[in-house]
Amino acid sequence: MRQHFRNPDSVALLPAFNCVECGVCALYRYAVIVSLICAQMPLGAVNKGVGISTTHTMNPSKLLSFVLASVLAAPSLAVTLTQPTQLSTNSYDYIIVGAGTAGLALANRLTEDPTVSVLVLEAGISDEGVIPMQAPFLGPTLSPGTPFDWNYTVTPQVGLNGRSFPYPRGKVLGGSSSINYLIHQFGTKEDWNRYADVSGDQGWSWDKMRKYVRKHEKIVPPIDGHNTAGQYLPGNHGTNGVVSVSLQGYNTSIDARILQATTELPGEFPFSPDLSGGDQPMLGMGFVQTNAGNGSRSSSSASYLAQSNSRPNLTVLINATVTKLLSTTANNKKLKAFRSVQFSNTPGTSPSGESESKSWTVKARKEIVLSAGSVGSAQILLLSGIGGKSNLQKLNIPVEINNPNVGDNLSDHALLPNIYHIQPPANSTEVVTDSILANANAVGDVLTQYVTTRRGMFANNIANKYGFFRLPKQVLRTVSDPSPGPLSPHWEVLPADFYINPGIPHPGDGLYMTFVLALLTPTSRGSVILRSKNPFDKPIINPNMLATDFDITATREAVKAIKRLAAAPAFSDYIVGPYGEAFTAATTDKKIDAYIRGLTTTIFHPTGTASMTSADSSHGVVNPDLTVKGAEGLRVVDASVFPFIPSCHTAGPTYLLAERAADLIKRDAHYL
Repeated sequence: MRQHFRNPDSVALLPAFNCVECGVCALYRYAVIVSLICAQMPLGAVNKGVGISTTHTMNPSKLLSFVLASVLAAPSLAVTLTQPTQLSTNSYDYIIVGAGTAGLALANRLTEDPTVSVLVLEAGISDEGVIPMQAPFLGPTLSPGTPFDWNYTVTPQVGLNGRSFPYPRGKVLGGSSSINYLIHQFGTKEDWNRYADVSGDQGWSWDKMRKYVRKHEKIVPPIDGHNTAGQYLPGNHGTNGVVSVSLQGYNTSIDARILQATTELPGEFPFSPDLSGGDQPMLGMGFVQTNAGNGSRSSSSASYLAQSNSRPNLTVLINATVTKLLSTTANNKKLKAFRSVQFSNTPGTSPSGESESKSWTVKARKEIVLSAGSVGSAQILLLSGIGGKSNLQKLNIPVEINNPNVGDNLSDHALLPNIYHIQPPANSTEVVTDSILANANAVGDVLTQYVTTRRGMFANNIANKYGFFRLPKQVLRTVSDPSPGPLSPHWEVLPADFYINPGIPHPGDGLYMTFVLALLTPTSRGSVILRSKNPFDKPIINPNMLATDFDITATREAVKAIKRLAAAPAFSDYIVGPYGEAFTAATTDKKIDAYIRGLTTTIFHPTGTASMTSADSSHGVVNPDLTVKGAEGLRVVDASVFPFIPSCHTAGPTYLLAERAADLIKRDAHYL
């Protein structure tokens, strides 16, 4: 999902920065980018260094001063290191690879014991002081093509007419929790019970996982202080956890219409009082719950790391790309032990005069934990000789553990933006977000409001309502149901009152809204494989989207449902009609399928590449305790271990996973 802003008459090209020690240059560069956003310039053009000429102009200097002042005034994270030479030792109890959603949650929990030392290695840069990373609405500007993204690209997708597209993954403190769209859910009870069944460990069942909601979540008031009665179920949430979660604090032009539609079409689009999952069925239309507090993003960095970063037993090193794990003699001769991590400076961050190829090695006295995500963890395992024997040998990588399941089972939620022309009534006082984004001065005003008060449009998520639904029973009679149960959805819709279309600029005239569709229970499976043995070569990522009959059938039925929602009386004086030839022509199954395959992309929720299975299974990559099969001293703790993709946005389930992983590690080390 990507916002596209309209262009100014002229844009000065950005200077190239190579900040090593403190990251201020990168932050300054991004401050400039924000000012250009406010001048309505597409980020893709900025990052490619392309000059653009259109019809709107704006001097961004005043806005830049606000943004830059905020960046430079931010306090430094003194205990976050930027160079390997700053490490005081090369030996720690635990080494966590990846300062992302799970990694920083795990680091926080393990260092609660002051006698336990933890090193976190992060390939990316700091998130500190970056206004777009703090402002919830600006989440879509953080990828692709930015310093905070790994900037991956998928292989041409057979199910999507051979198209390729960016595959965002966070390369920054907080990982993808720092660049995502902040939607917070837990997964359904049935999701977790299926994990328990597949793994043979009832500790993964919802009854056992429920306690981690209260441990990690902190519901906070919305920024506008409105009464939230009826907008969520307080009993389903935590109030004393770490990660802030809040409801909308800024109304959009479609909020009331969405709620009205639930009363007009209650059979198909009923209202739900809470869509976070868990004990409550995740079905119906309701209020978005956002990972934000007091108008700012609550990423794993802004929450778990901020709470623990002053602990002397926690060390976080950024600009550190892990190149491989090193094996050694195991206590159990049937296993391969991994106790050391080899890493190098991330390209472009080495001090002047130092070789880019120089590497360092650090040792874990107890365990190494991979938390590098569904792409990164699989890549590091493969580079370390843990993977399919034949593929590793082709790349001249010594085989440590022959496991062809590493990198397989990649599953992701497909995204399809369904865009409509809109024209609010002439006498309406509604302010459409799309009209604000069309006006450079209006954007400047909302940015100024955000920087000075942390209120307004930029303090809000990109949408306030969303819905989760199952396929009609008559359709499910013709296909096998891949969902974990009848209380879990097959698809999601997120309505926003502006133009959202990944990679395709705003048409430049008229006003638009988008019903973003996400397929939540895909049966297609892809893979992550190595391009070469060079750890700095990006892996080959193939999510294999819409490759099965179920996936195209489910997406087609969801498109039909969205058309029925858009035709509700609530939108009769607002929606003019579908936008685009393909969407307009999509009136038969064949034409709907063509429309879907021509526009679908990713919502970037990759899971499954290091899947969890039962301890006695020869399939999968990790055991129920998240230890790597055949290995000693090595675990994987991130979304790659989910054997099935959660029926929701994946950040919340990943937090719960990390919380239990911390308890498992403490148990095995006899801390619990």
